Amino acid sequence: MRSTIFLACAAFAVCGPAGITTPALVAASPQAFDHTYVPYAALLARHVHGGRVDYQGLAADRPALADVASGFGAVGGAAERAWSRDERLAFWINAYNVFTLQAIVQHYPIRAGWSGLGPRNSVRQIAGVWDRLTWRVAGREVTLDDIEHRILRPEFKDPRIHFAVNCASVGCPPLRSEPYRAGAISAQLDANARSYLASPQGVRVDGKALLVTSILKWYGDDFVERFGAAPPAGRAPTDAAILRVVEAFGPAPAAALARDPAVRIRFLDYDWSLNDVARPR
Repeated sequence: MRSTIFLACAAFAVCGPAGITTPALVAASPQAFDHTYVPYAALLARHVHGGRVDYQGLAADRPALADVASGFGAVGGAAERAWSRDERLAFWINAYNVFTLQAIVQHYPIRAGWSGLGPRNSVRQIAGVWDRLTWRVAGREVTLDDIEHRILRPEFKDPRIHFAVNCASVGCPPLRSEPYRAGAISAQLDANARSYLASPQGVRVDGKALLVTSILKWYGDDFVERFGAAPPAGRAPTDAAILRVVEAFGPAPAAALARDPAVRIRFLDYDWSLNDVARPR
């Protein structure tokens, strides 16, 4: 899904043509970090509408986005590791989403590039957006892939993160119009799962078949520990986990079908079109 293709540079780093990143911030006091994310909340309220992002407006608001991003770089590594699990989880999900917004804004409007990957207005047109350029966060240099695959997935082992990290595409779970916060994060992740699986991009019912997001194909193994124990006869643990996720978070018709022993699982094509707010032409 959100991996192994491209990158962007944060406002607190200087990137050369070869993708070299030079930190340009002096670390601030780690105790000063705002776990309520007030400036980020205001930014999201201004530019996220119905799960879509007003990238044109966000580009005009670039200094505010840069200030939000710089806060993640000002955190010290030791301070971040001393936070509670939920504070760390919220921090890294928010960091991923903020840096994705920066990646889009720095290349907006997106046009087809050398990659040959479609569609033309897609994050996939930005070279290195996931795996090459870096941001300095909590005392280390990270890519978006590092945040997702080497921090969030292995350290927190909560498959609901796949309903929270946003790849700036129509096919992915929508970006919340509020930050993730430690005190509410479990409820926020549950709400994201329900909202996404209630959408045409998440789950559809077609007779005796459940058409489910390709996220559950790409990362189905992540759901097995929590949702795939003791699969019914004839079901692989991953398939059992997918059905139980739909049963837990899907709308009523899909949840009912997920309990049917005869149900079949098929996967939806993923829509990589930019999750931009439509503007009149």
